[in-house]
Amino acid sequence: MTSQERWCVVTGGRGFAARHLVEMLIRYEMFCVRIADLGHSIKLDAYEEEGTLGKALSSGRAQYVSADLRDKGQVLKACHGADVVFHMAAPDSSINNYNLHYSVNVEGTRNVIEACVEMQVKRLIYTSSASVVFDGVRGVINADESLSYPVKHNDSYSATKAEGEALVLKANGEKGLLTCSLRPSGIFGPGDKLLVPSLVDAARAGKSKFIIGDGNNMYDFTYVENVAHSHICAERALASKGTVAEKASGQAYFITNMEPIKFWEFMSLILEGLGYERPRIKIPAFIMMPIAHLVELIYKLLAPYGMKVPQLTPSRIRLLSCNRTFNSSKAKDRLGYTPIVSLQEGLERTIESYSHLRAEHQPKRDGPSKVHRYLGGGRVADILLWKDKKQSLATLLIFLAFYYNFVASGYTIVTTVFKLILLASVFLYIHANLPERIFGCTVEKVPVSAFHCSEEKSRRAALSVVSQWNTAVGVLKSLCRGNDWMLFLKVILMLLIVSLLGFISFQRLYLVGMLVIFVAFYIYDKKEEEIDHLISRVTKYGSKLKSYTKKKDL
Repeated sequence: MTSQERWCVVTGGRGFAARHLVEMLIRYEMFCVRIADLGHSIKLDAYEEEGTLGKALSSGRAQYVSADLRDKGQVLKACHGADVVFHMAAPDSSINNYNLHYSVNVEGTRNVIEACVEMQVKRLIYTSSASVVFDGVRGVINADESLSYPVKHNDSYSATKAEGEALVLKANGEKGLLTCSLRPSGIFGPGDKLLVPSLVDAARAGKSKFIIGDGNNMYDFTYVENVAHSHICAERALASKGTVAEKASGQAYFITNMEPIKFWEFMSLILEGLGYERPRIKIPAFIMMPIAHLVELIYKLLAPYGMKVPQLTPSRIRLLSCNRTFNSSKAKDRLGYTPIVSLQEGLERTIESYSHLRAEHQPKRDGPSKVHRYLGGGRVADILLWKDKKQSLATLLIFLAFYYNFVASGYTIVTTVFKLILLASVFLYIHANLPERIFGCTVEKVPVSAFHCSEEKSRRAALSVVSQWNTAVGVLKSLCRGNDWMLFLKVILMLLIVSLLGFISFQRLYLVGMLVIFVAFYIYDKKEEEIDHLISRVTKYGSKLKSYTKKKDL
């Protein structure tokens, strides 16, 4: 049977690892490849148009089909006439959205399985994740496939991936369908749009100086071509006759480069390879956790209003600070898998592929500063950074007047509130009766609409309040059950932090806040590069001093 007569399907075929598998399948002339993904049409990158994929699409050895896994009809159409399905589609793992992950990773996988059975597909290889055995609390070292799923996963992506994997393995043998599941760990390589770009963004923003945890946690990374190679090994094993296929089918396999490395050393090698400084400042994970929970809470409240997914989340803190190494002996024994690209070579290829992101190619500051972006880039940023000196001075005077009349006076909260209302009422009344022009200057009237709250805004505000209330009630219920000690520690820690703030007088806090927002922000905006460089030098000196002290002690 020729390759033109044998078709395979790659779901999520435009994803990072899937692209490399598609290229490898075409290059090896194993199958004609049907690329199934969400887009209505395929858009090739420049290098793909003249490469293997572009030529295969032109010759008919590859074809694209639009398929949403949540629509069984579309999945049936994609799987029609295929011998093999490589099920690699999955939503973005950084978005902790249970409904989205469940609909694709579980319900979508169920549709793929049913389509394979109905279309008499012979083999189904599922791309799972090493995270399906990770609970985010206990690290895993040299874990093999005997390690069971945890009671509670680190995030919704891992939990739903585990559910999808269980469905695939259970379907093995159904009407002749052979299945297996591959669990790659820490995929990296050319074409990745998450790991390296986010590292470079962090380095350019001055955020890559920090190590979460003690920096000694071990990790297994897998070069993307090795991931693609493992899928081909799995297909060949399932296609074999006799005991090879029997032993390979219905099983899950950890896929790694078989070269464990310290997580932060790996990150440092990429940053240094691109000309950036390696992270040096260590921050204990238990200090970052409450901050991450706060960031996640803010995201839940503001996500409906367009807030982007934050990088600092509890699940990510756990991933950055825990050991995660896996044993790939089973994949070697039953699938014949061994890495075809070493970790060192994979790092070199990856760094070379991102040469355009090297430090020397970093554009000089042309637009707004980092602090201007952090402050939202609007009127607030212009005032606090003294871009509009008149408005900045007026705002400062208002803050000072408020301090001397309300904060420093020692009034009670009730008195302060009513004085503010009285002052606002007098101001609005006088302002409304002023002429339209005074000494040639136009007096802008405050429109009535400025005080109007639309029904939509009211509904959103009410939903936010209800959501916060329900979250608080959920926390109280969990505490009442007494079986979540981690939640108990988080609550205690947050309350301790709040209670410590109570020792600082409001007057002092107000003055310090004014100093920061009107002076510190301005200084950093003007001396951003110098301050970043100074911090870097101090960090280097501290690291050298620490190293010298250790050697002296020895």
